[in-house]
Order: sequence, then C-alpha cells, then structure tokens
Amino acid sequence: MIRFLIRRIGQSLVLLVLVSMIGFALLHLTPGGPLSQFALTPGMSAATLAQISHAMGLDRPLPIQYLDWAGHLLRGDWGRSYRDQQPVLDIIVSHLWATLELMGSSSLLAIIFGTWVGVLGAIRRYSIADYLATIGAMIGLSIPTFWFGLVMIYIFSVWLGWLPSGDMYASGHASFIDYLRHLILPCLVLTLVTIATWSRYMRASMLDVISQDYIRTARAKGLRRRAVLVRHALRNALLPMITIAGLQLPTLLGGALVTETVFTWPGMGRLFLDSIGYRDYPVVMGLLMFSALLVLIGNLIADLLYSIADPRIRLS
Repeated sequence: MIRFLIRRIGQSLVLLVLVSMIGFALLHLTPGGPLSQFALTPGMSAATLAQISHAMGLDRPLPIQYLDWAGHLLRGDWGRSYRDQQPVLDIIVSHLWATLELMGSSSLLAIIFGTWVGVLGAIRRYSIADYLATIGAMIGLSIPTFWFGLVMIYIFSVWLGWLPSGDMYASGHASFIDYLRHLILPCLVLTLVTIATWSRYMRASMLDVISQDYIRTARAKGLRRRAVLVRHALRNALLPMITIAGLQLPTLLGGALVTETVFTWPGMGRLFLDSIGYRDYPVVMGLLMFSALLVLIGNLIADLLYSIADPRIRLS
C-alpha cells in the first residue's frame, strides 16, 4: 500500500507539472496575450503598454516567467488577479463551495437514482421499464447541457414561474429556503445528465454479475431473491462503479461549468469563463491547477476505496 501511494503521488506530481507547463504556454502564446485587456483601453500608448508589460514581468522569456510562477506556487503564492489584485487562492476558495454544493447534491442524487434505474433495468431486462430507462438515458446523453438548462428555465421560471432562473440567492433574501429554490434547477439539470451515464454503467455491471456462477449457486441454495440481489449481486456490481465515479469527476466539472454559466451560479465554472473573457491568466492558471489536483485526488481515492471494498485486490 505504501509503495502504491508513493508511486501514485510521484505520477501525480509529474502530471501536474506537465499540465502546468502546457496550460501556461497555451495561455501566454494565444493572440494578444495577457496585455490584450490593456491594449483595448482608450488612449493606451505603446510606451505605457511596455511599462505595464515590464511591471508584470511579461517582457521576460516564457520559460523564466513559468519558473517564476511555479516557484511562487510552491511557496503557496498563487499570484494575484489582473482584475482586482486579489489573491488567486482566495478568489478560488470563495467560489469553491458553490461548486461543491452543486456537484455534491447532484452527484448524490445521481448515484442513488442512477443505481436504482440501472439495477431495475438489469433484473427486468427487456421489460417496459428497461426500455423506458434506455430511451431516457439516450435522450439524457444526447441533449446538450446548456440547451437542457435553458429549457428548464423556460418551463419552470418563465412559463410556470415556480422557480428562480439563476443566481444563488435573491437580492436581499439570503435565507436557506431561498437558497434551496435557487439550487433546484441547476441541480436537476446536472442530476438528470449524470443519471443517464450512471444508470447505463450500473445496468451493464449488474448484468455481468448476475450471470456469474456464484449468483446461480446462491439461488440454488434457496436464498431469497432479495438477499441474492442485495448481498451478492449489488455489492459486487458496485465495485466497478467506484472507479467509474472517480473517472467521471472531470466530466462532472465540465457539466458544472456549463450549468453554472446558464444559471449564473457563482461557482468555479462561471469564474473560469469570466476569467478567460477578461484574460485574467493568473486566475485561469489557478483554476486549471486546482481542477487537475481535484481530479488526481478523486482517482486516487477511487482506487483506495476499490481495494477496501474488495479485499482480494491488493495495491502494489
């Protein structure tokens, strides 16, 4: 276990370095670069632009800029925003909880209902319920997230007027009930999209398990159908889903980005798009590194949980 953790941490560090180098190069080599936001200012002269470039250290060679940024990052200094000179880490943390609340609630609901739909489709294969679940999953996987969000806004906010169309709180109303009303629509969109993926994987895993010899043996011994499904089939079918849950984290972050933009939810996804629009590269790099770190940690936790859930698997 210790050797496995050391090797995985080493691999993760190498990946983080590669991600940072590629991201840093792509951002600073794009047309206009970080100074494009200042170049559009009326009356901005070339001399003033050169002074700003020198003050920000952007006139140095790109490798030197990267090493300086990486050195500050290792010391805990993630840089400061070009827009308001606030520390990048503080900006990310201030938006992190909104994303975690949205992702956490939608993931929990998707796992519960996706598992139920997948198991139901497996044990009632080719039934009406299975066909409906399959059609619903295909629709959920095919519909773009932004279009689905806009349809939800039109139905529940514009047409019915039941729920707010965006933001986290209504102006001047920071109550918990008001927060829940704002959370329902973005959470519903992410949940339904994620259920489609989760239910398909769960159905396939469950079908594979219930066809195994030990399931037939358990039935032949006279065990009740419910006991066979819950204690033997479901428990083993959930094992591959642990790994899949870790691999689905990048997809969920991407979905949260689109959903947060559609519903103006003040999370990391919306912050990322705003920072790209303002060419706020320190914040973009901070979000890139933070997201990459979350993905690597999620995959590592998934591997550890897999070995805990199935003692036969040894990590080495």
